[in-house]
Amino acid sequence: MDITRKFPIPTGYLFVGSYSKGPLETLSIGDYGKRHNVKADFLGYRSEIEGVPNTYCMPLSEKWVITVSTQYGCPMRCTFCDVPNVAFRGNATFDDLKAQFYNAISLFPQVGYTERLNLHYARMGDPIFNENVFLFSRWLHANKQQIAADTGLRIEVIHPVLTTSSPRKFKKLEERLLEWCGIKNEVYNGQAGLQLSINSTSEEQRDRMFGGMQIRLADLAKIAAKMPEPMSRKYCLNFAYATDSEVDARLLAELFDSRKFMCKITPIHNNNACRTNGIRTIGGYDSYHPYRKPEEDLKAAGFDVLVFVPSIDEEDGLVTCGNAVLGGSSPKCDESVIKIKGISPGP
Repeated sequence: MDITRKFPIPTGYLFVGSYSKGPLETLSIGDYGKRHNVKADFLGYRSEIEGVPNTYCMPLSEKWVITVSTQYGCPMRCTFCDVPNVAFRGNATFDDLKAQFYNAISLFPQVGYTERLNLHYARMGDPIFNENVFLFSRWLHANKQQIAADTGLRIEVIHPVLTTSSPRKFKKLEERLLEWCGIKNEVYNGQAGLQLSINSTSEEQRDRMFGGMQIRLADLAKIAAKMPEPMSRKYCLNFAYATDSEVDARLLAELFDSRKFMCKITPIHNNNACRTNGIRTIGGYDSYHPYRKPEEDLKAAGFDVLVFVPSIDEEDGLVTCGNAVLGGSSPKCDESVIKIKGISPGP
């Protein structure tokens, strides 16, 4: 299960490997830190984001981000994502997930310790379909010493994040969501994340964006009501926010308990699918204007709100969700532009 293609990008590496059923793609990258790209009043980050500079990432010893593929392609048909262009071959195995994780670590052998490693199940596929995601997450928590012995990397905190579009016809959706809540609260003592991709409160808009394959918000809310109180950070309602998206904060507050759920707003990313389908966030990379009203409305309805804006470097490096080199995209960067403190020349 080796790396077959490696794409240097400003924040680290995007790579493709050969695994049990074919190719999968993975990210191994740094993070700028919240003060550069996040507005979240409830966390103390109150400055509006007027574009994110192409700066250096934090040292990987402070924070490392790995994003793995959980499926070979994806059975969903989201119109803002390039992954449906990849032939679907089913779920990644437990060993596929582990090999992606180890391969990602191997790209920075000079790093022997990290305070925090965020593991996102968010490259190719919807992780809710794959029971190996849950098994692997439990294994990670119990085997940090084994990981250190195998890879040379000692990890203080592993923080896995599951992001799902909540497929309507998946009979185990409720069971899997509640299982992940248990992993978050009981296994990781709150140090795990759950993001439910919402994107709009208009079911008509959601039908267009998710290809009609998503659960209705009212039905998702019934599952959400059964979720236990979250430990540490709340569960997240995620808006990949296009210019024309409806965000009815009062409706959302009627459906989801703001004591259990926060909201996250990001721009729609400039991938092939979004360009083809005319889905975009006008001015979303250089002005805070597109996010101001939805943020204010959601806060007024009682939600904690986090606005995250990537840099152009991250966009060009295909770091953002919805991109896929196996789906026809190509990074615009080379190894000379890697900007991680302690890894490349610079500050």
